[in-house]
Amino acid sequence: EKGEKISKTKGNGISVEDWLTYAPDESLSLFQFQKPRVAKKLYFDVIPKTVDEYLTFLEKYPSEEPERQIENPVWHIHNGNPPAVDMPVSFALLLNLVAVANPEDKSQLWGFITQYAPEASPETHPLLDELAGYAMRYYTDFILPAKTYRAPSDQERAAMEDLSAQLKSFAEEPSSENLQTMTFAVGKEHGFENLREWFKALYEVLLGQEQGPRFGSFAALYGKDNTARLIDESLARG
Repeated sequence: EKGEKISKTKGNGISVEDWLTYAPDESLSLFQFQKPRVAKKLYFDVIPKTVDEYLTFLEKYPSEEPERQIENPVWHIHNGNPPAVDMPVSFALLLNLVAVANPEDKSQLWGFITQYAPEASPETHPLLDELAGYAMRYYTDFILPAKTYRAPSDQERAAMEDLSAQLKSFAEEPSSENLQTMTFAVGKEHGFENLREWFKALYEVLLGQEQGPRFGSFAALYGKDNTARLIDESLARG
């Protein structure tokens, strides 16, 4: 780098120190491990994907055959002894939760996390607690400045009103799978031939971004009533 100040919107590279402000060092090790012979420039937008890839490799490791374990990047990153983890929430989901919850500190995020995964706490899931802090910093510096909400089309508005009504009809919190199936069905009922466009519309209208993790997982983490309220407020905005 030329010593210039990092632009969080222009897409120029970031330093190792900057990466470690927004993600654990193991994620950087994975990024460097995957193509060791290729000189890499670090960019902020690959951080969430790399963090979640690291978590996926870590969670797969215990159930793999020994010969597969040696091929798993976390075997090398952790010198043959990767830690056991249980990660009920991905980094991408944490970023979306930060986007809608506007937390002042991690404890507010944990209010949603423990409702979604009652067995989890900062004490039992220290890596998740660490990632919650990283997610707040990453969102504030990189996602928030680039947000652009848009108004829904008439078709999208009708579908979102239907989705909100169905969310409110649940007596108890549904599973992420049930929420994903329901959202999928609403899109089909309202004539979306390409359902990817329906899910893209949800993220653009509700979160001001073009994509995100599975909507059912997001709605389960945020809660059915909060998600319905988010839809209603977004539709009222435009």
